[in-house]
Amino acid sequence: MTRTGYNQPVRVLSLPEIRRTLVYPELIAAMREALAAQGRGECDTPMPMHLAPPGSEVHIKSSYRRGGRYFALKIAGTFPANAAHGRSTSTGMMLLSSAETGDPVAILADSGYLTDIRTAAVAAMIARELGRGDTVLGILGTGIQARLQAVLHAEVLPLDHIVLWGRTPDHAAHCGREIRESLPGRDVTVVSSPAEVARCARLIVTATASRAPLLAASDIQPGTHISAVGADSPGKQELDPSILRRASLILADSRRQCAVLGELQHAPEQVERAVEFTGAPLQAAPDEITVADFTGLGVEDLFIAEYVYGRCH
Repeated sequence: MTRTGYNQPVRVLSLPEIRRTLVYPELIAAMREALAAQGRGECDTPMPMHLAPPGSEVHIKSSYRRGGRYFALKIAGTFPANAAHGRSTSTGMMLLSSAETGDPVAILADSGYLTDIRTAAVAAMIARELGRGDTVLGILGTGIQARLQAVLHAEVLPLDHIVLWGRTPDHAAHCGREIRESLPGRDVTVVSSPAEVARCARLIVTATASRAPLLAASDIQPGTHISAVGADSPGKQELDPSILRRASLILADSRRQCAVLGELQHAPEQVERAVEFTGAPLQAAPDEITVADFTGLGVEDLFIAEYVYGRCH
């Protein structure tokens, strides 16, 4: 804890402290309330800012829920060159401030981990809200998000098999081993193409930094739900737009944000029929295709920062 010129001490929470606070079912519930509050129009959540240091990317997000005690500012970045020096490629922190006085009350030095886990928690929450009962989860991507998506979906579904694809076979094999260690008793299969993932699974998470479609409409089985979490800035894309056109339901964490940063930037004519989650029941027929376009919201950062601070305070 440090003191500044402010009236109250600022609590600095380290990553080990933060990780000890996280209870997955509670976190999933908090993300449900975050998206519902945003969808009901209760939050001031500006569009994100993006910075591009050489070979890297930084996302800056913020939010305030009207009537709430705090507002939050989050900085999260990906610096791939860190790997060559044995350092994490994820960086970042969250600042939680009093909505009454403006004074900072906590700095969450999470190195981007809270951004990663709240992203996975939102996707798992939506799978539960859709009433999914899948035993097989397909994942495109081999980073931390792939690992967390497997763990968080296992909290809400009777998973017994994860099907995984990545561009680099060695990375995919390593990711598969780590998922097996995190989820003992589950089978993990590494496959050679995104289309093969779609043949094996009707619940798919795409979690890559791709800038070209990885899945085509012809790959997708009837009754498939896709949570696309990789496209979070202009130019990124994981799904062929024909998938969105074929979907009976398109969920957007924010239509405004997805239209600029998400999969919907590549299918602008579909923006008007995309819906935001408000807490109301989600419905889809068993043979219908559904898509969740998730760009990551500042309100999610606010709610997870409040959750962690409340558990530590």
